[in-house]
Amino acid sequence: MRFAHLADTHLGYRQYGLYEREKDYYNVFEEIVTSIVQERPDFVIHSGDLFEFSRPPTQALLHVQKGFLAFKDAGIPIYAVPGNHDTVMRKNALPPQLLFKEFGLKVLSSNHPYFNHEDIFLGGSPYVSKYHSASLEDCLKQLEKASQNYAKSILILHQGIDKYLPFEYELELAQIPETFDYYAMGHIHNRILDDFGEGKMAYPGSTDIWKLDEVGNYQKKGKGYYLVDLAGDLLDVEAVNLDLPREFIQKEMEYSQRKAEIEQLKKEILKLPQKPVLHLTVKGGNFSRVEAFEELNKAFSDLVLTMRPNFQIESLENEKILRKGHSLDVKSMLRERLSDLDSELVTNLALELLQEIGEGRLENAEELTHKFYEELYDH
Repeated sequence: MRFAHLADTHLGYRQYGLYEREKDYYNVFEEIVTSIVQERPDFVIHSGDLFEFSRPPTQALLHVQKGFLAFKDAGIPIYAVPGNHDTVMRKNALPPQLLFKEFGLKVLSSNHPYFNHEDIFLGGSPYVSKYHSASLEDCLKQLEKASQNYAKSILILHQGIDKYLPFEYELELAQIPETFDYYAMGHIHNRILDDFGEGKMAYPGSTDIWKLDEVGNYQKKGKGYYLVDLAGDLLDVEAVNLDLPREFIQKEMEYSQRKAEIEQLKKEILKLPQKPVLHLTVKGGNFSRVEAFEELNKAFSDLVLTMRPNFQIESLENEKILRKGHSLDVKSMLRERLSDLDSELVTNLALELLQEIGEGRLENAEELTHKFYEELYDH
């Protein structure tokens, strides 16, 4: 008995506001569907964040329809839990996955927390925020009890765990029953495969680069899905890797050596089949950010899909002025102007966004905004 396990496809994500990046996510999803159909597993598990938004764009819905129809035609059922991106954090809100029940998709929910596939138990829960982790723990205990009479059991969750996401987790490892054979996890975008209890804890990771800090894990472990064989006493998990549509390049260069390094980087980029996403950090010495940006833009604008520069300057004239006593109380200024709203929450968000955007970390700013509204709706 074999199954495919994927998660965090984030269809509809228009990274950097570019349609090309949205299309990359669709292309990767299509390749994964084709690969899975060729492997002919007995079923598929999707562990949440099928979409980037709880109200996906039409293109995203059409790509999922096409993919799930391919699974249905191949006789491969799909089991899924909604992730935090799939769900509006309001009572009785319905995830978009429910649109595809006629295509063979079985969605695990609070009303229907488990299914059985022959003699295999598949139980799970939609994403639950940290504020409601006690209710999730109760659900896990009930699933553990319900799974006892099955030959094999799988737990499907879209949650961050303290061991793997120490500062942003929703669930502690100690809260999870140790009796399942396979823990089909989603939410963490890096690939993780670990022993836990009587089975394997597995995060297949996101199917494309959603955030810059995923690049290192992708280079080491790839992107794609897991193919799991439940036959026999020893569970076998194989990572199936697919090539991403375009490269993400991270590079640091010293300002004093920039001309030679720019020429070398241009040669490397010209060898790539698709225009890459380029994240450049220029550091060392005192220089004008505007002039440095213009120089980089002139060198790379025709060669890359987008360039995300970051400048680390040793000392700035305006910083010297501020140290002499002319200080700006940005927090007070923001609080003054945001007085009609929840000043503390909104001011803190604004300050964090100001810092992230000012340093060119737009992905971090997007994630902060997502989390802010997720917690706002949850309360």
